[in-house]
Amino acid sequence: MDFQSNIIQESAPMDNLEKQLICPICLEIFSKPVVILPCQHNLCRKCANDVFQAANPYYSSRGTNIAGGRFRCPSCRHEVVLDRHGVYGLQRNLLVENIIDIYKQESSSPRPVKTKAEQPMCVEHKEEKINIYCLTCQVPTCSMCKVFGSHKDCEVSPLQSIYQKQKTELSEGIAALVAGNERIQAILTQMEGVCKTIEENSQRQKQLLGERFDVLYALLEEKKGELLARISVEQDTKTAHVRGLSQKYREQLESSSALMQTAISSMDEPGEASFLVNAKQLLKDMSAASRLNPAERIEPGYESMEHFTLDTQHAEELLQVMDFGMDDDEDFEDEEGDEEEETGEETASPTGGQQ
Repeated sequence: MDFQSNIIQESAPMDNLEKQLICPICLEIFSKPVVILPCQHNLCRKCANDVFQAANPYYSSRGTNIAGGRFRCPSCRHEVVLDRHGVYGLQRNLLVENIIDIYKQESSSPRPVKTKAEQPMCVEHKEEKINIYCLTCQVPTCSMCKVFGSHKDCEVSPLQSIYQKQKTELSEGIAALVAGNERIQAILTQMEGVCKTIEENSQRQKQLLGERFDVLYALLEEKKGELLARISVEQDTKTAHVRGLSQKYREQLESSSALMQTAISSMDEPGEASFLVNAKQLLKDMSAASRLNPAERIEPGYESMEHFTLDTQHAEELLQVMDFGMDDDEDFEDEEGDEEEETGEETASPTGGQQ
């Protein structure tokens, strides 16, 4: 009778452990990888995928066009919502997988059948077996120690009652550790979700920031083109005006040079009569040429383009203080107040030269 009871007591913990490692879908021990659902129940990934496919029959045929799906936990009917990764996005329960490995190793290893554990002997009384428990000293001892030895004034109890009590406490401690591990697992899952959300939010804000700066770049390029066009217009206008004056001076120089050459040629005329006939007209033309008003001159500073100088200090200061969470309206109100004070003291100045 003792032999059978000992065998039953040894196999009972393994049987209880095996019941905890049974998948509710295939009714077999979990096959790795094991996934943990948001409701903290476990499934074989293959079984979870079968349930998911059954609840979402068009998922495989439509491929990546579906962003995810959902199914209900077979243990508690809690609805599980999956992302685009499907069941492969579920967290693996490494704790259960390690327990499965240990269980299989213990189950496969040959263990000798013990009919009854050897009972230790008392240290003080070598021939007495330890058969009672000293409640006062919290140690197991023998009957002789209670009658004649160091525990004669102590309160004692049978070993069996203390054994059952402490075994129950140990089981409760194990259950508390398992519950704590499950809570930690849930917290880890939650933290991974938070990290994923942080990453998605950061990517979205980076994209929005890039779009805002692209708008600023486009505005700057547009303004730059407008200002360059104004400079080019005045450059062409002034250049054309100066070239026109140069042409007038060139024509006047050619006419004066031709008249001078004619006068020099008439000086070589040998005949007095012929010389006098031409000299009168030459003197008249030379007098008219000397009285001819010179062409218009370019005023000093006409070539200057300094009025096209652009003051970017204000814009640079705004860009330097640009930061996240700033209220642009308040900044502009402060700047407008400063500009109103300066406007009262300044007057308008011309921007272009004489043409």
